[in-house]
Amino acid sequence: MPRIERLRMSATRTAFYPGSFDPPTNGHVEVARAAARLVDRLVVGVGIHPGKAPLFSAPERLEMLREVFEPIVAAEGARFDCVTFDNLVVDAAEAQGAGLLIRGLRDGTDLDYEMQMAGMNAVLKPRVQTVFLPASPIARPITATLVRQIAAMGGDVSAFVPPAVLARLRARLGRDG
Repeated sequence: MPRIERLRMSATRTAFYPGSFDPPTNGHVEVARAAARLVDRLVVGVGIHPGKAPLFSAPERLEMLREVFEPIVAAEGARFDCVTFDNLVVDAAEAQGAGLLIRGLRDGTDLDYEMQMAGMNAVLKPRVQTVFLPASPIARPITATLVRQIAAMGGDVSAFVPPAVLARLRARLGRDG
């Protein structure tokens, strides 16, 4: 086998899965599990946007991601890391050594938006390939925004978030949501 092929086969395939994860949902878990099946290392990136006021701080979100995602990713045979970033997603992916950018899709609206972003990202960083992972029917309606709204109004979000996240939501909001 030529030397270049041996090197390519031994390289670690890293994917970058960005989002706000405020809070991490079962939909996020589903995407992380599917992504972990494709790579050797999955890096989850928590986007920090100064203009937004998240329910959970960046360190809290990182802690939840480690608690919830790390065992799931490990069970799929991949290594797990999580980081924060405040720059372009493709720059953050490249900084982590990722050749794949993971994006979850719930519906056609997501697809339209994500296709535009993938096209722009491909021009900015041609070596970073966007991979779309479709949500299962049960995860399609789940958004972190709706989870926060339902929980804030006292609704039961236990079907939409992992138990560890549910406990943190309840503690933060002082409700049974």
